[in-house]
Amino acid sequence: MSFSRLFYHVIWGTKNRDLTITSEIEPILFDYIRSKAIGLGGIVYALNGTKDHIHLLVHIPRTIPLAQFIGKIKGTASAKLNKSGFGDGHFYWQTGYSVFTISEKIVPVISKYVENQKFHHAAGTTNSQNEL
Repeated sequence: MSFSRLFYHVIWGTKNRDLTITSEIEPILFDYIRSKAIGLGGIVYALNGTKDHIHLLVHIPRTIPLAQFIGKIKGTASAKLNKSGFGDGHFYWQTGYSVFTISEKIVPVISKYVENQKFHHAAGTTNSQNEL
């Protein structure tokens, strides 16, 4: 039997960093992201962001490559959002993403950082190193 504990802090933005994640669509978009991550076998510890990007703290199972996991989440979330009629059917993500591996020991610290994204961006304290 195999065992893994792989934790990732993943960040990706809207196309051209457009401010398209409005307060109206944010809960719907986050539901799509969370549902897809769980459907792929992930465990979501934190999910938040601002009008132009998303932060996701997640455990990804060893059975799916990281790029495939993130690609499926991004693709499903934007497709479902566009089909739902929110965002005028013109919601897109940037190509690529940033990802950081983290130890299980600091999952609570990074979770708090992700959950407080709006505050951090308003206060200019967006470097997670400030939180450690």
